[in-house]
Amino acid sequence: MSLLTAAAIKRKVLIVDDEGGMRHMLSVLLEREGYDIDSAEDGRKGLDKIKGSDYDLVLCDIRMPEMDGLSFLEEAKRLRNGLPIIMMSAFGNVDTVIEAMKKGAYDYVSKPFKADEILIRLQRLTAQEDLVHENENLKRTLHQQTDFNNIIARSPRMLEIFDTIRKIAEYRTTVLITGESGSGKELIARAIHYNSPRSNKPFVAINCSAIPDTLLESELFGYVKGAFTGANKDKKGLFEEANGGTLFLDEVGDLPVPLQVKLLRVIQEEEIRRVGSNTSQKVDVRLITATLRNLSEEIKRGNFREDLYYRLNVLPIHIPPLRERKEDITILVTHFLERFRKEMNKEVHEMAPEVIQALTDYSWPGNVRELENTVERAMVLETGPILTLEHLPNVIKNQEVNPAIKAAANELSIKKMMTIMEQELIKKALEKTNGNRTWAAKLLEISHRALLYKIKRYGLERYMLDKDPGLSYK
Repeated sequence: MSLLTAAAIKRKVLIVDDEGGMRHMLSVLLEREGYDIDSAEDGRKGLDKIKGSDYDLVLCDIRMPEMDGLSFLEEAKRLRNGLPIIMMSAFGNVDTVIEAMKKGAYDYVSKPFKADEILIRLQRLTAQEDLVHENENLKRTLHQQTDFNNIIARSPRMLEIFDTIRKIAEYRTTVLITGESGSGKELIARAIHYNSPRSNKPFVAINCSAIPDTLLESELFGYVKGAFTGANKDKKGLFEEANGGTLFLDEVGDLPVPLQVKLLRVIQEEEIRRVGSNTSQKVDVRLITATLRNLSEEIKRGNFREDLYYRLNVLPIHIPPLRERKEDITILVTHFLERFRKEMNKEVHEMAPEVIQALTDYSWPGNVRELENTVERAMVLETGPILTLEHLPNVIKNQEVNPAIKAAANELSIKKMMTIMEQELIKKALEKTNGNRTWAAKLLEISHRALLYKIKRYGLERYMLDKDPGLSYK
């Protein structure tokens, strides 16, 4: 049975030795094991072979005419630094072995050697090389699954978004990205742009809610000299700046209605008109918009045009809040920890287990942006090698999680969870109303009688304003 695995079958080996008998013996031995063998009788010819072919490993004698093995080793490493080279010699000593290893030899074999000895050395090398390649492939796969254009995630919902981006990036069709503040809408927009044929053209972003309505039109479409007071020269708008590329309109739901009309015209006609100009000009822009508003509700309120909504919402992407993808928290924290460690030149390499638990339990109303700021704050304050709970904001480290809620969640019992939540809501309503049952019943949208029954059932009498023991709960 062969000592080598099937992985060795396609490996190409160069034998460099001035003894013809040694070259022949090694060639026969290794060819029988499935290797593809080539040979050279001295170091210079061996270097020529390396220049002209791609070998997986080299067996090289140390004592040779023309160029000795150590000189060959040095030159071969300059040509191909990662090429494994095993040195062989019948005249070796400790100093020779050390010198060979310093120059980058993978291993050293003393002549004469048994067939099994050289095969075991090659088997070890083969296994190590396979392991390295496997690790590289795993890292590459993990990177592809967790890092997509600087978006760090591994939750199924985010991986679906990555897949959607790959599918839609090449098209010019408009995209509407929805999600809470801090969830990464602009990162998604950039990912679409940089995975598209427009990636070498401009990506221009603007937050529609950050610019006064009176200035927004001139920012988007530009203006001509004399259009208004202070317009001393012609100025390009963002549509022109993004020509050939992508324009990202964040918080598009905040656009005033008159501008919505003009934006609709740009989408339909693919041309813009500068403020104060009588002529239009064509633009080639891929439009991506984002909002945290519910545009369907804004349409009902008369704040957003329905026809524009359908133009923008051709390819919708919804980013789930961080609290709905808890599996992303640990990998995001690790990413931020490493980034801030390098930026701040700190030796903080890990987090205490209670830190991860606290960060995972928190609801993150500010989403990824809040998480990033929290890690940065903790890194600034931390003086030791481990990130501790001490430097987290009080709202995170002092949060109280009802153990019963955790237990019900782990059991996946809707009935138990509803009972626990009902108790919590009644308790909070009584606390908010200082124990006023009538007011609490209105907040909970149940009858006064039903509230009294539930207070008795859950033993919440201590939260009531009126604790008359003669009170009937039937």
